Amino acid sequence: MGVAGEPISPVRSRERFLLGEPVEAGVRSPILHSWERCRLLGLSPDQTELPYRDDFDPDSRLVRAAGPVLDRLAARFAGSRMNVSLADAGGTVLQRRFGEPELARSLPPIQTVPGFVFAERFAGTNGIGLALAERRLVQVYGAEHFAERSQSNACCAVPVRNQLNGLVEGVLCFGYPRGDEDPALTALIRLAAGSIERRLMEQTSQRERALLRSYLDARARAGADGRPAGADGALPYAVPHPASDPSGALLDPRDESVLKDRAAELISSTQRAAVEVTLLHGRRATLLSRPVTSGTGIEGIAVEAVLTDGEPAARHPAALSAAVAAPAAATASPHAPPATAPPAGPQAPPGPSGPSAAPAAGRNGAGPDRDRPDGASRRLVLVGEPEVGRYALAARRRLELLAEASARIGTTLDVHRTARELAEVAVPGLADYVTVDVPEAVLRGEEPTDAAGTVRRTVVHGIRDDHPFRPEGSPVELRPGTPHLRCLADGKAVVEPYLAAGGWLARGPDPAAALGGHPVHSLIAVPLRARGGNLGVAAFYRSEDPAPFADDDAWLARELCARAALCMDNARQYTREHTLALALQRSLLPHRLPEQGAVEVAHRYLPAESGVGGDWFDVIPLSGTRVALLVGDVVGHGLHAAATMGRLRTAARNFAELELAPDELLTHLDNLLVRLDREEGGDSDTGSTGIVGATCLYVIYDPTTRECAMARAGHLPPAVVRPDGSVDFPELPAGPPLGLGGLPFETAAIDLPEGSTLVLYTDGLVEDRHRDIDAALEDLRRALAHPGRTPEDTCRSVIDAVAPDHPDDDIALLAARIHTLPAERIAAWDVPADPARVGEIRAVATRTLAEWGLEEPAFAVELLLSELVTNAVRYGGEPIQVRLIRDRTLICEVSDGGSTAPHLRRAAATDEGGRGLFLVAQLSQAWGTRYTPRGKVIWAECALDAA
Repeated sequence: MGVAGEPISPVRSRERFLLGEPVEAGVRSPILHSWERCRLLGLSPDQTELPYRDDFDPDSRLVRAAGPVLDRLAARFAGSRMNVSLADAGGTVLQRRFGEPELARSLPPIQTVPGFVFAERFAGTNGIGLALAERRLVQVYGAEHFAERSQSNACCAVPVRNQLNGLVEGVLCFGYPRGDEDPALTALIRLAAGSIERRLMEQTSQRERALLRSYLDARARAGADGRPAGADGALPYAVPHPASDPSGALLDPRDESVLKDRAAELISSTQRAAVEVTLLHGRRATLLSRPVTSGTGIEGIAVEAVLTDGEPAARHPAALSAAVAAPAAATASPHAPPATAPPAGPQAPPGPSGPSAAPAAGRNGAGPDRDRPDGASRRLVLVGEPEVGRYALAARRRLELLAEASARIGTTLDVHRTARELAEVAVPGLADYVTVDVPEAVLRGEEPTDAAGTVRRTVVHGIRDDHPFRPEGSPVELRPGTPHLRCLADGKAVVEPYLAAGGWLARGPDPAAALGGHPVHSLIAVPLRARGGNLGVAAFYRSEDPAPFADDDAWLARELCARAALCMDNARQYTREHTLALALQRSLLPHRLPEQGAVEVAHRYLPAESGVGGDWFDVIPLSGTRVALLVGDVVGHGLHAAATMGRLRTAARNFAELELAPDELLTHLDNLLVRLDREEGGDSDTGSTGIVGATCLYVIYDPTTRECAMARAGHLPPAVVRPDGSVDFPELPAGPPLGLGGLPFETAAIDLPEGSTLVLYTDGLVEDRHRDIDAALEDLRRALAHPGRTPEDTCRSVIDAVAPDHPDDDIALLAARIHTLPAERIAAWDVPADPARVGEIRAVATRTLAEWGLEEPAFAVELLLSELVTNAVRYGGEPIQVRLIRDRTLICEVSDGGSTAPHLRRAAATDEGGRGLFLVAQLSQAWGTRYTPRGKVIWAECALDAA
């Protein structure tokens, strides 16, 4: 706001501003914001006319409270050119004081006569108008005034608030020549404003004292307990002792709180009422409200409680009739004398919580009525003015709203959902409409940047659906001068209690809000700040509620937005990590499945809502037209689980290339995970938790035999859908999860008929906290029990019928419809361990290729078979078999009973052997060795059009 004596020269900046040039670096932000508002309002710097009101109250509560303070200030500034002004909440000057009385004669009427309005929308930038707009202490120097007539002066102004409700009642302003400034003025004006606020509070307290005195005097005259009021005029309160209170009216503090809360509601309603309240230990009470009028004409409400031991007062006719029989008795005579002394004891002046509580019990009718045969007693709970009761009720509802916000805001790690929860909490308890605008970068989980400029309308919520605001998802431009941009620039809430149809509202994010059938009239703009970054702006509007926003409302809005902003930043960081983990996860999963003829495959991958996990799947072509199907799940979520999944998937593919059996492959994966855990875990310095474990299901299908070999490591068994639509879950040996180490796995084999579908899945599909796994497996069975479906249709139906709506874990699903290789595309011959028979195998293989119409690759196949069969006869053992398979490629296999694996090497010029496998490698697309329970198989693949 600037410090007294700070060298500020706004003349040049003001000239540049009026020419439309940027001046942000040379003007204090409150002054610049005020200039921008003045320009949007169409004000002219040379305007001289100000509106004058002659209907202001010269004897208002504010004037009476400020009178003695203004007199003391006038004495303090005697002989100086200081003038002191008091204005109301609308900017109308009510009182003036001058250090030099002659000064009033030399000034124009607008600076001396009460009644002129100095609100910013009329007078431009000035002390009174800026204090009302900023709602805090302000100082305006020379050319910082928007109007030229005021540029020879300086002023210091501060709002005057009602301590009971926090509303701004008016403004205290010091005006003086620029050269007469005193650094102590800011402290002095704060002290003066505080004195006025305390005197306003004392007026309220005196009014409530008068109401309480009238109530007690009326009861004394009515003879409630047969004893008159104290002769000294004081109110003789006394707290009862249990022994002197046979009715048991001494209440638990929690009961007292309940009665006072309900009494505040009755006072705010201003209507005569009877309300039953349940207390602790089975006690009951009926609250009765009745009007009270003091001797000076102050009207209020008194609330009494009729207490019983366990039944409502309605069941004690004597008690209830006595309580309501003479309502006039609670109204003092117009001639009753006002209270001459403040009450003693617990009757303190009321604070921001509302009306004062009456004593727990006392004489002269202040406490419970005694000697009642019906077991009921009556006591005064609260007395006060309806307006004060409404303030108390509003304060309590604000606290309730904060308590509700702590439970409702931040229930999910989603930026959009958190913003909506903020709006839902605030409507209608605080505002009629709420908009939340967030930059695109924050919605994507990126670091927050400058939120100025264009943002995304994230949430619109209000009491009506036909609101005048831009719809959700639309871009919103935050322009200079609007409260939305001002709050982002200053990092503080901006309150606009009264909105005009013109000005910035027409150029703001929602120009239609000033027009149509539901125009808004009050606004609070609050920045959503967390950890030093701007996450957006929340705007709270009132339309149906006629009351303008006050400082208490702004405080509540700031608290709500602070909680929401922290939750939104947590959600943003989670979104960023989730996006990175999901990107890593998807990059490590297969992008396109390999071409093969053994199975027709479809797949699905659904990430968890709460965090990306380590689920994966794979399809790996093997030799001999076989194919490996794989699903797995790494324990945990996040980047670590995704990275571990990628390492396991890569390792599984490498182990599959070695043609390992399912149980052997799982053993290798288990050993790998144990090594990784040993390398990464157990480090107390880094806090690494290591790798927890994983589950896996590995399947090898051979289309030449229709045999399906499977092994699982802590994973759910697959589902088999047979051609007739029947579904079963094969009984597989339940191997331990990967990472435990040292425990065996076991392979099981089943035969599948042509057209069967094998469905592999991870536990996220069927395991859910809201349902039993057996029920989920039954749902899966029903979803699969449809013959003739394609794998794509199978995946779609399973996800629709079985997958949770909001999965807590990743879901990987793989559906494979198996195909069988026709027998006419397979040829096999047993070969005796005799080198002389190699020629016969070449001949019969050539004839078979001719029958298949594959004469072109016949020469290459002859050479391959000659070398492979010769090696089998020479180095292997019986039984020896040759097999030709016509598939996407021509596959030559030679199996023998030996276990020695051939190795490709470079033969020297003098070597007589060692060139056979080199020849095989040159003639084939791929070749390799796989081991069987009876020996090994050496295979080679040739293109069907190979020469």
